[in-house]
Amino acid sequence: MGRLTGGDPSLLRRINSAVVLHALRATDFATLTEITGVTGLSRPTVEGVVEGLIEAGLVIETDGTEPGARRQGRPARKFRFRAEAGHLLGLEIGPHRVAAVLSALDGRIMGSAAKEISEAAPADERIERLRGTVADLLRRAGVARDSLRAVGVGSPGIVEADGTVRLGTALPGWTGLPLGERLRRSFKCPVIVENDANTAAVAEHWKGAGVDSDDLVMVLAGLSPGAGALIGGRLHRGFGGAAGEIGALHLLGREVRPETLLSTTDEPLHPLDEQAVAKVFALARRGDERAGAAVERFIQRLVHDVAALVLALDPELVIVGGWAAGLDGV
Repeated sequence: MGRLTGGDPSLLRRINSAVVLHALRATDFATLTEITGVTGLSRPTVEGVVEGLIEAGLVIETDGTEPGARRQGRPARKFRFRAEAGHLLGLEIGPHRVAAVLSALDGRIMGSAAKEISEAAPADERIERLRGTVADLLRRAGVARDSLRAVGVGSPGIVEADGTVRLGTALPGWTGLPLGERLRRSFKCPVIVENDANTAAVAEHWKGAGVDSDDLVMVLAGLSPGAGALIGGRLHRGFGGAAGEIGALHLLGREVRPETLLSTTDEPLHPLDEQAVAKVFALARRGDERAGAAVERFIQRLVHDVAALVLALDPELVIVGGWAAGLDGV
């Protein structure tokens, strides 16, 4: 990786702004001296960045004192992050539904919406259903589209940096789909498209079970599981964006396909049939021997897949989520 030079002033400003914003988001308010100490930036740099963030409406100066508190001498200038300065939008695209979550800039949830869709729906219909879900959510929340600062999208498949789905077998017409380009037409703010397991890993690190861990693996359990990993607090996508695709491990000489793991008959389950999977777990809870054996096969395969990641990455924490993890009795 090349070193930054004096020809990169705009990039340096963006990096420094992100560092200062991260520091301010982590506290109620901070002085310039405190920001300098936390970020390691020089005081003149911090002063310039803070002024720029104030102009952008993302930071405001505050006295930072409790009502009625006595002041002695000239207080240091204090600043806080303006979580109310805009909104964030999170979008989820799945085989059976699309969903949207609206939040303030600090992650406080302002509203959510979801719509069912057929797993056989073509890509155009799925995208339009998602757009309609967003429109309904913004209208109900009374939030203007121009208030959105960024949109994050979680999608099945291997997703390239520009938001193109390089490989996506779970949804019709998904492989090769320029999803990022299609969705950017609907928004004026940045739109980031990422693999669903990767987005889940980032979310757990920010607001979930992984807030205290910089090295974690997030597993989305299902007949064909996927995983996202953070190493040193940074998302690990791999060279081609396929890191964590543990659902493909069955191709490496193992005879049992994912679709047959939870089958209680001689016929494999449909990979996206969540109701059929739930039925097998329900039968196992009631003591059905064939269902119990099927569940045991499923668990053993999941353990095998997760163990491969753990041995390779040595994470501090493994989080198991996804629709299969939410089934009663799992």
